[in-house]
Amino acid sequence: MSLFKARDWWSTILGEKEEFDQGCLCVADVDNSGSGQDKIIVGSYMGYLRIFNPHPVKPGDGVQPEDLLLEVQLREPILQVEVGKFVSGTEGLHLAVLHCRKLCVYAVSGTLGNVEHGNQYQIKLMYEHNLQRTACNMTYGPFGGVKGRDLICIQSMDGMLMLFEQESYAFGRFLPGFLLPGPLTYSSRTDSFITVSSCRQVESYKYQVLAFATDADERQETEQQKLSSGKRLAVDWVLNIGEQALDICVVSFNQAVSSVFVLGERNFFCLKDNGQIRFMKKLDYNPSCFIPYCSVKEGTINTLIANHSKMLNVYQDVTLKWATQLPYIPVSIKVANLQDLKGVIVTLSDDGHLQCSYLGTDPSLFHAPRVDSREINYEEFDAEMKELQKIIKEATKTQDILPKSEKHRDVIVTAEVSPDLDAESQAIDSEVKAESVPSVTVKITIQSRVTAQKPNLAVCVQAPLAVTCDQFVFDDLEPDSSETVVLSVFLKGNCSPSELEGNCVVSYNRPTGIPKVAQCNFSLPLRLICFPAQPSKAANHKLTIDTNKPPISFLTIFPDFVDPSEDDQANVLGFQFLTGSKTTLLASKTSQRYRIQSDQLEDLWLITKELRLRLEEHFKKQNCKDFACTFSGSIPLQEYFELIDRHFELRLNAEKFQGLLSERAVQFRAIERRLLTRFKDKTPAPLQHLDTLLEGTFREVIALADAAEENQANMFRAFTKLKSATHLVIMLISLWQKLSADQVAILEATFLPLAEDTQELGWEETVDAAISYLLRTCLSKSSKEQALSLSSQLCMPKDTSRLKKNITLFCDRLAKGGRLSLSTESATQQAVVMPGGCTTIPESDLEERTVIPGSTATLPSHGQIAKQKSKP
Repeated sequence: MSLFKARDWWSTILGEKEEFDQGCLCVADVDNSGSGQDKIIVGSYMGYLRIFNPHPVKPGDGVQPEDLLLEVQLREPILQVEVGKFVSGTEGLHLAVLHCRKLCVYAVSGTLGNVEHGNQYQIKLMYEHNLQRTACNMTYGPFGGVKGRDLICIQSMDGMLMLFEQESYAFGRFLPGFLLPGPLTYSSRTDSFITVSSCRQVESYKYQVLAFATDADERQETEQQKLSSGKRLAVDWVLNIGEQALDICVVSFNQAVSSVFVLGERNFFCLKDNGQIRFMKKLDYNPSCFIPYCSVKEGTINTLIANHSKMLNVYQDVTLKWATQLPYIPVSIKVANLQDLKGVIVTLSDDGHLQCSYLGTDPSLFHAPRVDSREINYEEFDAEMKELQKIIKEATKTQDILPKSEKHRDVIVTAEVSPDLDAESQAIDSEVKAESVPSVTVKITIQSRVTAQKPNLAVCVQAPLAVTCDQFVFDDLEPDSSETVVLSVFLKGNCSPSELEGNCVVSYNRPTGIPKVAQCNFSLPLRLICFPAQPSKAANHKLTIDTNKPPISFLTIFPDFVDPSEDDQANVLGFQFLTGSKTTLLASKTSQRYRIQSDQLEDLWLITKELRLRLEEHFKKQNCKDFACTFSGSIPLQEYFELIDRHFELRLNAEKFQGLLSERAVQFRAIERRLLTRFKDKTPAPLQHLDTLLEGTFREVIALADAAEENQANMFRAFTKLKSATHLVIMLISLWQKLSADQVAILEATFLPLAEDTQELGWEETVDAAISYLLRTCLSKSSKEQALSLSSQLCMPKDTSRLKKNITLFCDRLAKGGRLSLSTESATQQAVVMPGGCTTIPESDLEERTVIPGSTATLPSHGQIAKQKSKP
């Protein structure tokens, strides 16, 4: 058994499906035996009262029949049990049992048995009080300094303290500002009641103040009678602890000062009698119950604190002295003297586990047997060592937690996209204004090699795309079993997506409880968002992609968009997007070039990407490994900046709408308060057009909310267009500078850091920070630039001028030979000749003019970038 586990001395389970709580456990010599041994009294919400006197033959024994002194079922749930001097005329201990509407005091007595069955115990009702209010908890003590007897105070659910002088009812007082009942205790040293209110304050009330305050029964009298019946109940002292308390305990030992202990939800407080904090301990767990007890060190107090992690911690003031493991979560804990064993820890759980335990160790009775000596075979040891080293080497080859090889994966998820569109579209609630919105079927298969518990499948596509169902929950998968689901993807929003890709994620648990994840990606067809159309000769935006191979007929690489009977589509092809825009693709008959043109810059992205992917796939099938695409034209930065400005303008509008909505909401609430005051007034007064003002403000709030919602939708569409244009710019830069895959990944992380755009963290400030970092590290011109510190806080900029300047400077540094790297070492800038015969320009002239790759002219940095006029 572990050293840090509570040693089981005696334990039992009480009843079946019974419930217990904090006040259901008490330890005392309830039968007045005079032996100094405590008895364990337990009451349950089912009304059972049990009294135990444990006598285990050896530690760890279960309950014996003679350990149960008494078991009786009362008719009402037992909220709390306490033992004290509750009967007048005698100083013997009696048992007080608190029910919801009744307080009963019993005498527990035993009769000496004449046979082997042992003594017989019984309880006798001494008196009872029927309560007019529902009880919550109670405390007892020598209220008012009486000698030789204990009085009882009961707190009701509505905040009334009911005091009983043994057989008679004394008085009742309501606590001021009461909302919900809290723990209650009595301090005999200061003769006061201490509780924690709903304001999360520890409050102390003197008994004398309670006695002379206004009687609770006179609350309904007139104001004049209330003024003459007594004083107002005033609090003695208040301490704000900032959290709800679980329990309060007042202790006073001979060697320690009197203290008030308060167990909060996250902190443990020790207070003086006047409410000042002696010390406090911040807890890193959720406590369930506690009890202070006497310490062997003078001036200190030990405390047992149990938590919801089944741990019992022993503190000496604020110092943790011991921690031990319990078999359950206790709701009540006591320290008792049982069978001449002092300091037994008695714990009770909410489902009736009662245990008496102690701390420490038992001597080990196990002795390892002697092993017969034998000669060592070094050859066998060497062979085994080599085998083990080989296994260790294989296991440490990869640092990944999940195996990369699919054959070693426990669960494999695959997605198969149908090559054809659905015959009957499954699109629902689509905002696209086209005549018909197509959909495509995706078949997802989950194959399990092991037992997978609680598997969940989530299917994600990038908005404005949507799926007919994105969440699936399955029963547990057995080994070598599979599940298949079918869903459809369609265009829901009225704008073209920036990506035609989806993701499937399966989360499940292994039988050992370890959570696992399996995922896969799938690509969607271009036909999902556009269809063939007549090519357009005129366009605002044009791009030319150069290749090192002769042009391929569109009949070969775009068979799903061309009609084989029409020969004119071999070199020119039109794409009509569902959102209304059109893009044209042309192949040169004389050169190795392709041109993509459209009226919208963002519409060029998907067609350009699809062209590149299909060309690479075509030449891969031809076993051609040296195929490459390049770009020598001008980067369309000016058109790209217009999309940035449009998106940023909508962000500013969103901020303005938010401020206006906040102002109108404050105005609306102020008018409501004024109207409510008028309506509550006993003497009616004219509304002075407040109702008209309220209606007008309400209409303004609704109009502003509608405008903010429309602006939010426009901002989403603008961000989608911006992402498409950003993808296009990244591709053009990578083709222009012939970047490697790692450099393209850095470029994508720089320009596309966010999956979603929010007011708190927007695209502009995030990209500006990323580009600034690259300009000061791998693209820095000198060590002086590296020494400049970056701002540690991202906030929305006032305008986009700095961002556009940094993007222009970024492209210029790449044009001068800069290379993207995550290394902080300074990159040496070297003058190189640009494509098209363009030479570099001095850095100081950058703000006045910008080099446009592929052209021999320099233009103003924020002027109109020249469109390509040459035909492929």
